[in-house]
Amino acid sequence: MDVNEMILTIEDLRKDYGSKSVLNGISFQVKRGEIIGYIGANGAGKSTTVKILLGIEGDYTGKITFFGRDISDGDVDYKRKIGYVPEVAEVYDNLTGQEYLTFIGELYGLTYERADYKAKSLMELFGVGEVYHSRIASYSKGMRQKLLIISSLLHNPELLFFDEPINGLDANSVLIFKEILASLAGHGKTVFYSSHIMDVVEKISSRIILLKDGKIAADGTFEELKHHNQEGTLEQIFNQLTGFSNHKELSERFVSIVEEV
Repeated sequence: MDVNEMILTIEDLRKDYGSKSVLNGISFQVKRGEIIGYIGANGAGKSTTVKILLGIEGDYTGKITFFGRDISDGDVDYKRKIGYVPEVAEVYDNLTGQEYLTFIGELYGLTYERADYKAKSLMELFGVGEVYHSRIASYSKGMRQKLLIISSLLHNPELLFFDEPINGLDANSVLIFKEILASLAGHGKTVFYSSHIMDVVEKISSRIILLKDGKIAADGTFEELKHHNQEGTLEQIFNQLTGFSNHKELSERFVSIVEEV
């Protein structure tokens, strides 16, 4: 495993929606085995970046290279090496967990038998083996989230994109998921982790990229960001770099209105 291998290279990525510029010249490289905390305020360009990388969004300028290959040539074979858990995902409620996961596995080239074996084993390890043959419509939010995480990993991808992946997970499952991420990185997988839960991003990320107004405002390890910004937590650094400092005032005004009689 070459830890210096460049999995992803982005050069001067730009994207407009009409007259609104969403990405304004983003450039960075990602090595094998990195866990990237990809953060920013709503509208900063995080989701747009990921959608472009996944081929969901087009009409951009700049250069994107996956696994040493420019994706502008139209060849989508690189997507076989990617796993994705979106913040909001639609699943087929009328299918059982088994039907859904084996369907996803077969889409990625696994045999039915292999997909069924891996899906059942992963569901059991994640504490939801008992609902493997139940319809997804009966699943709780946490069960659905575990299903989505498993579906993103079935085909053994090289690069993973997780957008708010722990929504709905209980505390024990969050601990398991953090360990899964660390183990994946240790086995050479590369992870993009996007979340507004700063303490989780701070703990799991080997590197943090912060977007502001479609540009990179910070890029480095948590210790490097803390050194340059002289703040204690990632949340404080985030607030400083994004210029948000009136949260206490707003909360006090909010509560004062709640208490009005």
